[in-house]
Amino acid sequence: MRVSQQMLFSRYIHNLNTSLTSLLDLNTQAQTQKKINKPSDDPTGMTRILDHRDTLRSLEQYSENISTAKGWLGASDEALRQISTLITRAKELAGQAATGTVSGDNREQVSYELRSIFEQMVGLANSEFEGKSLYAGQKVDGNAYEQIMWLTTNDTSFGNTDFTVLGSSDTTVLVQFYDTTGATAVGGNMDLSDPNLGVRYSIDGGRSWQSDGAVSFAGGQANLSLPSSGTSVIFHSDATVKVNDPDDPSVADGTWLWVRPSARYIGDDKDAPPKVDKIGVGSSTTLASASGSFLSTNVVVRIDNEAAVAMNGDIQYSYSLNGGVSWVTGNVAQADTSSNASVLSIANGGILTITSNGGNTLQPGQQFVIRPRSADINLDISASQQVRVNDVGKDIFGGIYMDPDAVLSAGGSIVTLGSLSASRVFSSNGAPTMSITVQGSDEFSKNLFEVMGNLVAFAETNNQTGVQQMLENLTNAQSHIMNKLADVGGRENRLTVTENILTGLKFNEEALLSSIEDADVSELMTDLVQQQMVYEAVLRSTSMIMQLNLTKFI
Repeated sequence: MRVSQQMLFSRYIHNLNTSLTSLLDLNTQAQTQKKINKPSDDPTGMTRILDHRDTLRSLEQYSENISTAKGWLGASDEALRQISTLITRAKELAGQAATGTVSGDNREQVSYELRSIFEQMVGLANSEFEGKSLYAGQKVDGNAYEQIMWLTTNDTSFGNTDFTVLGSSDTTVLVQFYDTTGATAVGGNMDLSDPNLGVRYSIDGGRSWQSDGAVSFAGGQANLSLPSSGTSVIFHSDATVKVNDPDDPSVADGTWLWVRPSARYIGDDKDAPPKVDKIGVGSSTTLASASGSFLSTNVVVRIDNEAAVAMNGDIQYSYSLNGGVSWVTGNVAQADTSSNASVLSIANGGILTITSNGGNTLQPGQQFVIRPRSADINLDISASQQVRVNDVGKDIFGGIYMDPDAVLSAGGSIVTLGSLSASRVFSSNGAPTMSITVQGSDEFSKNLFEVMGNLVAFAETNNQTGVQQMLENLTNAQSHIMNKLADVGGRENRLTVTENILTGLKFNEEALLSSIEDADVSELMTDLVQQQMVYEAVLRSTSMIMQLNLTKFI
């Protein structure tokens, strides 16, 4: 066949471009040290590379979460250690004040440091990490605790009365009741509503007594006014107290009150069962309650029956764990003819119980929104693991707490007094003292802030036996703190183990990614030199051939 100049030129240009393209590709690999730089280099390899890169990004996020969790738990670890140290010091001081050889003045001196230690403990319970509260549950933007005045009584029967303490005082306020007419025997009973009930109180540990206290009763409530102390107490019902000797406050046969410091937990918790909101036609004719285990997010349950179904019939339903984005369908609650109720099972161990509220049917499309109450802040530390980084303060330090869903009265918390029993004892310097036996359960001794509040009160009022009782409780409180510290330490160790595992997984992913993506430098340099020689040979041969034409022979 005839070989034309145009054919030669096209073939030469093709060969030149092919050689040049191969040389440029090798040059790009030499610059990036990667043998796959774009999908067309190796489509399958690029897919594997992207998968490994996604895995590495996930591992890096887990590593960041572990770093954050270490910060939270490290701060909590240090706070609990400091509180344990403060408890040790409080035990030393309480041991001094519990000794019978020290005077009331010595106990007063000890009380100053005890009150300071108590305030330090409250400050540590309000510890933060990066501006977020460690012990307030999910209410991370505020303190976990606030200091308040609270109440202790020696009267077991009066201890069942609900109350609210108002105001504040730098010292414990000691309160006694007596009959202004002298008609009631010492230790006899009088009602708070009795107009002849007298009140006296002391703000200096019982050395002197104020007589301007009073009890006023109106609207079913008794208001105990203690003007010079800066405090008052509202009792939310009438109650009976035992009267003291109207002439001798050192006689301890009547009802005594210690208005003393404590701390109120203002964070959140997960103690209460989830709430259930009802949506759709027929909602008012049903009652719904949730129990069991739920995730921290809301759960939506939908009735899927095509027609109205009896409450004790076969209930078809779906539920969503992500706000209705996706649904788990095909669930059936089997009929239970023995009761007019339906029990629907939800993932993770949750149960929704629907009962009649005037009607006995469920309507198609009717929905129930389950709202769990949660306090945990969890961080993902692997594809299948989470770690809790915060804590609920009331479960560690105790204090005064009221369920936020409970009904409040008179604008304050209503909590029942802790019961104490007493016997008559006299102090050497004439100031009153009492023999106190705590009647509460073991839970009271774990309530650090209540134990410390009572310890401060008894030290300030020269109550040797009361100090002895609180000294025993401090040991239990410290053990409880150390158990919580061990829990934090266990989570810290879990982070360390997981971090080591992630390091190994990351190394493995990087090795796999390198085996697919990275170029062999020695092989690449050899290929680059060879391709350069090929390209130069093509240029040289092309230039030689292209010069051979008829014009050179004319």
